[in-house]
Amino acid sequence: MPDTLNLKKAELVELKSDFSDVLSGGNRVTVQFNPDSLKVSFANQITTPEGPGSQKGTAGILQVGAGTTKLTLQFWFDVTRLGDGQPPAKDVRELTKQVSFFITPKLQPGKEPKYIPPATRFSWGTFHFDGIMDSVEETLDYWSNDGKPLRANMSVSMSQQKIEPFKITNRQAGPAQQIAQLVGSGGFAGGQPPGTAPLAQAAAGVSLQGLADASGISDWQSIATANGIENPRLLAPGQLVNLNPVSVSVNLSV
Repeated sequence: MPDTLNLKKAELVELKSDFSDVLSGGNRVTVQFNPDSLKVSFANQITTPEGPGSQKGTAGILQVGAGTTKLTLQFWFDVTRLGDGQPPAKDVRELTKQVSFFITPKLQPGKEPKYIPPATRFSWGTFHFDGIMDSVEETLDYWSNDGKPLRANMSVSMSQQKIEPFKITNRQAGPAQQIAQLVGSGGFAGGQPPGTAPLAQAAAGVSLQGLADASGISDWQSIATANGIENPRLLAPGQLVNLNPVSVSVNLSV
């Protein structure tokens, strides 16, 4: 039987201060849940040259000064859903502080001491972005009975002081290709071909927790992992979900 497959996880990696390479012994964080989406924005600083303008009111031919590329995304953390091999945590801030490291200024050597955040790479499969973390906004939204935050989301913004085409890094065949190989080989758990397990259809606005509760199932975390659901708080209207994780053929943990 083929090995269990996992989706590629996004990472934050500390770089050398000149962005030339990964810093040996630097921090590296693998996210608990992949972002829902990435937003990349580009901006040019438009300048006008000195000198007389035209008679039509234009000061001269516009020129482009410094350019900026910005990446914004969100991370989610939940200590109640730590998988196998992950160290236990009782407070979600034990997880989020690993991300906060990348916005914390570090003392740089030199004649004049200065503090700047570490050079950082966000890497996810074939996508990577090198820059400085500009801002982090952390929201704690689920608490234990004894007042410990258990769940958080972090809105992160990174920027680089240039505009350049994105490089697509090489990687092995992704989950879609691997799943296609499994379908072709018939390598499914329990020997069940696709389409034979009963699926539940999500109504508009329903969460995975609500869908599982309506079916009398409490372990919605296993269902999310088995179905490859990255955002269990909101399912797409009409989305089909296998509520029996034992019969799901491929483990698409996020």
